[in-house]
Amino acid sequence: MSPPMKGWRDSFSALGDLYQRHVKGSESPSVGLCASLSVVTVLTARTTHTELLLLPATTSEICRAVAMKTNAWPVPKAPAISPSAAALLSAAYVFIYVIPFYLSPATRPSPTLTRDAPSSIRARTRAVTFSTIVCSAITVLVLYQHDVSATDILRLLGLWPASPFDTARSMLLVAILFAGPIFEQGVVDGDLKDWIRLRGLHETLSSWIGYRNLVVGPVSEELVWRSFIVPLHVLAHFSEKQIVFLTPLYFGIAHLHHLYEFRITHPEVPLFVAVLRSLFQFTYTSLFGFFAAFVYIRTGNVYTCMLAHTFCNWMGLPRFYGRVGVEAGIPIGPPDVDKKDDEQRNVPSSQGTRVVWTAAYYVILVAGAVGFYYQLFPLTESSYALPVVLTAA
Repeated sequence: MSPPMKGWRDSFSALGDLYQRHVKGSESPSVGLCASLSVVTVLTARTTHTELLLLPATTSEICRAVAMKTNAWPVPKAPAISPSAAALLSAAYVFIYVIPFYLSPATRPSPTLTRDAPSSIRARTRAVTFSTIVCSAITVLVLYQHDVSATDILRLLGLWPASPFDTARSMLLVAILFAGPIFEQGVVDGDLKDWIRLRGLHETLSSWIGYRNLVVGPVSEELVWRSFIVPLHVLAHFSEKQIVFLTPLYFGIAHLHHLYEFRITHPEVPLFVAVLRSLFQFTYTSLFGFFAAFVYIRTGNVYTCMLAHTFCNWMGLPRFYGRVGVEAGIPIGPPDVDKKDDEQRNVPSSQGTRVVWTAAYYVILVAGAVGFYYQLFPLTESSYALPVVLTAA
């Protein structure tokens, strides 16, 4: 039996209206096409069923119905581990890294043993080596238990593949940020020739303090707080912003124990000053952690984070006030004109030169910060970026 003519006319009339509105009208062609295909699909049903669908349904509802019917929209994969599990493991890594410092008299600070003593540095180096191995074993085990292949484990850990070109570009970004301090130490203080000749490098690395600050600290800390913690948050489907701004807080918290050490070795310093010192350390370590986590996600390269960490430890904090060429903290001001001896007569000339150097330093410092801002994304773009989601899970 042929279908009623009235029903077919109404159906094709509705199809024409949808075509006019969604394909030729203001809505996007993809949406209009979805609606048109939906109507063509339901036209194969009975006329009364077609009319019933066309009357109440909007375009989005029709598209959703067709997508659900045909499974056209992929369902997001559930996180391999829960966010709370990633957070608990990260907190555990903080304790695994810090607690061994207080288990042995050789590493525990005291009024007679500071953290800078060679014996203490040697003992702590052994402790952080053990802690790093334990944290690496836990992370690899978690990744392996959740069916991550060996190749993907190396990738998530930032170990392989690694592009030297990505490292060079990221270090250029760090150099841009530190353009002011590089100018002060290299040009004003005259250390540029020593840098080129690598003069003093052997002496620095031969000392236990230099070895700790430039090798042991950057390598162990970047492995634990970037290579081992970030993959856990990737498995837990944390977003890129969450990983960048949350994981470095563990890095900052791990440095708060220096408050206790400082109070033990410097009991004469008021508690308020010691707390401010620790809060300041927490702030700048967290700020560096934000940058290191960002670079790690963008490049998938932990070696870059290690080099950046070493560079920042070597350069120290930039000067934000005072004259260049003198100890930080000395304010800019006119020379002392009360002294009239021969030596002091050369001070105005030297003072004038230092004022010029100082002005140049702060201009370069600001220019470096601006350049860092504009080159942050271009110089960290890499084909080896970690697979993180762009929004919160």
